[in-house]
Amino acid sequence: MLYIYMLGYDVDFGHMEAVSLISAPKYPEKQVGYIVTSCLLNENHDFLRLAINTVRNDIIGRNETFQCLALTLVGNIGGREFAESLAPDVQKLLLSSSCRPLVRKKAALCLLRLFRKNPDVVNVDGWADRMTQLLDERDLGVLTSSMSLLVALVSNNHEAYWTCLPKCVKILERLARNQDVPQEYTYYGIPSPWLQVKTMRALQYFPTIEDPNTRRTLFEVLQWILMGTDVVKNVNKNNASHAVLFEALALVMHLDAEKEMMSQCVALLGKFIAVREPNIRYLGLENMTRMLIVADVQESIKRHQAQIITSLKDPDISICRRALDLLYGMCDITNAKDIVEELLQYLNSADFTMREELSLKAAILAEKFAPDLSWYVDVILQLIEKAGDFISDDIWFRVVQFVTNNDDLQPYAAAKAKEYLDKPAVDEKMVKVCAYILGEYSHLLARRPGCSPKEIFSIIHEKLPSVSTTTIPLLLSAYAKILMHTQPPDQVLQNQIWTIFTKYESCIDAEIQQRAVEYFALSRKGAALMDILAEMPKFPEHKSSLIKKAEDAEGDTAEQSALKLRAQQQPSNALVVTDQHPSNGESPPVFVGQLSVVKAPNMNNTEDHYSTEQVLSQENGNLSQVDQQPPSADPLSDLLGPLAIEGPPGATVQYENSAVSGLESGPDVVDGSAIVPVEVGTNTIQPIGNIAVRFHALCLKDSGVLYEDPYIQIGIKAEWRAHQGRLVLFLGNKNTSPLVSVQALILPPAHLKMELALVPDTIPPRAQVQCPLEVVNLRPSRDVAVLDFSYKFGTHMVNIKLRLPAVLNKFLQPLPVSAEEFFPQWRSLSGPPLKLQEVVCV
Repeated sequence: MLYIYMLGYDVDFGHMEAVSLISAPKYPEKQVGYIVTSCLLNENHDFLRLAINTVRNDIIGRNETFQCLALTLVGNIGGREFAESLAPDVQKLLLSSSCRPLVRKKAALCLLRLFRKNPDVVNVDGWADRMTQLLDERDLGVLTSSMSLLVALVSNNHEAYWTCLPKCVKILERLARNQDVPQEYTYYGIPSPWLQVKTMRALQYFPTIEDPNTRRTLFEVLQWILMGTDVVKNVNKNNASHAVLFEALALVMHLDAEKEMMSQCVALLGKFIAVREPNIRYLGLENMTRMLIVADVQESIKRHQAQIITSLKDPDISICRRALDLLYGMCDITNAKDIVEELLQYLNSADFTMREELSLKAAILAEKFAPDLSWYVDVILQLIEKAGDFISDDIWFRVVQFVTNNDDLQPYAAAKAKEYLDKPAVDEKMVKVCAYILGEYSHLLARRPGCSPKEIFSIIHEKLPSVSTTTIPLLLSAYAKILMHTQPPDQVLQNQIWTIFTKYESCIDAEIQQRAVEYFALSRKGAALMDILAEMPKFPEHKSSLIKKAEDAEGDTAEQSALKLRAQQQPSNALVVTDQHPSNGESPPVFVGQLSVVKAPNMNNTEDHYSTEQVLSQENGNLSQVDQQPPSADPLSDLLGPLAIEGPPGATVQYENSAVSGLESGPDVVDGSAIVPVEVGTNTIQPIGNIAVRFHALCLKDSGVLYEDPYIQIGIKAEWRAHQGRLVLFLGNKNTSPLVSVQALILPPAHLKMELALVPDTIPPRAQVQCPLEVVNLRPSRDVAVLDFSYKFGTHMVNIKLRLPAVLNKFLQPLPVSAEEFFPQWRSLSGPPLKLQEVVCV
């Protein structure tokens, strides 16, 4: 039965036989009965009632082995019935001077179990003196078990156990000074670390220590622990010593020690958050966050601000969260601006799972500590730009309230809204807030260049095709407001807006349809429109919902969350090329002699891509000539098939490694939809494995090896969310010598906005570096981005060009729709091109 249980199966038979074995007179049968019963039954099992008398007889008997078996059973599965029946007998065993320490320590743990199940079994009035007596015990095993019992008792009612406090301090002093501690209770040179931790935990339940001698002794012991703890190479000793240290820090904070000792604690934690061991860094950050509840330590913590910011950018997300908590807690009016700027900078590379929390904290800090409202507007708009999908609507609702309630802020907010909305790639939440602000206050910019009502309307209307149905009503409201503010009326603008209203009068969405109908009718009322669509009134002053969220969180936990500080930008040799489109929508020229294009086969235009001429093909860096091929009938295989690298017809394109920042113009112009070098030098280092196969595999999964040769391995781990992606390039040096002159250049197509973090110039021996790569998809396209990577090993200079698996299918998201929702909308569509149907026989 035990074997079946160990394999993970439920054992629902033989319970009666196991309970019956408890009554056996011989040790082997009794031992098996106790073990099986402890493993298979729980405290509410009916069969346990049958064993209560047998267990009691073993406890009060003279056989110490049987006593230990019975106490172990009760300590594991004892419930309220056991507590009521056996508590007095267990107490007698614990206090008996004739029992061996082995039995007494089991009795203490057994009584702890019974107390947790039924606190009434321990008489508070009579047990204070008994606990004091137990704390004089010289055997550390009994003392450790008794201390566990004391922690439970004082957590329930500390007032009854004041006489135990001096005893606890003496025990702690004995252990800290290693006085009369047996060798078997010394763990890696640390005297009974478990007992030290339990003792300091018990002391934290007493509100204060009034006796000056006891208080002085305790602080001397704590000072001894603080001064004697350091980071060593032995992991086990680190774990034990730091368990004692961090409990000592908690006790120092509880006792509200002198400022000098608190500063010493902060300095010690500052050393811990700078070490390489992630567990120690985590604990250092966590305990430094807890110290924020103590007065007068915030300035000391601020001295370690730079190191905390470094931890914020750690690859380990748990360390990032603790650094975030600490930075948020230490934020005040003096450093809030730096904190928010650091958050905005970190958002570009933060893990997706952290961005929502980061965004919320940044918005809260910006509102609580804003030096002026214009800075607050700048922060929120930057926040929406960088993390639009991760922020809640409450954030942009709040900035609208500020703008509406402050007349002096309205022209500035409108100008910033126009500036952000004029960018080519805008998040939908940015469209919402900017459209609202421009609809209400764009008339304040009418005399500025490029801010006429017609131009404002054009900027907003450009975003209409790309937004969802929840945003369209806001845009329609903005159109109506712009029309109202256009005085004298502009007939051309009026007709354009009326056409839009007319188009949406038959929209299937009731909200959009109602607004379109009503705005169209209202806009024909002439001068009356000014009164009907007047500016929104001031919002009533009330507590911010964001700050209320923060206060609720502070009420729930002492460890707050947030972030901080602006890290200085470091120069990077990871050059990034992004295409900027002119305002007229034409593609910018890319000149021959610099960079050419990467093109995926286009299924819709086979004449251009499958001419009678041969085209160049590249499999992640190796150029070869391939014959023309007909387009694939399978769209997926065509998408993931070999992506061709084309130069302009009849032109030879030369590539220079340095031709990125200082491009020289040439006479021939090629399509700039994607950039990639066409002519590649021959490498003497051959890759390991098929690069094309690796690329195709990464198109279908999110992690794996992109490239490998005898010296380096380049791996990828990716996360995708809507139109955004985050790839981490893992550059691993496989040799015992460093890789030098490491450079990375991202060559993105026009539809991708890509930003690569700092790539170190040297990769140490047997080391791996991580380089985050942020990707934003501006529009659908089948072109691919290319990583131009080079390094030097000894006399070998290696240059490779790798396609990055940021392909179209990575940005697709499933949309679950029930049959009840789908078919009514499907039937409402009139036909092609909105409605296409094909029957496939399987």
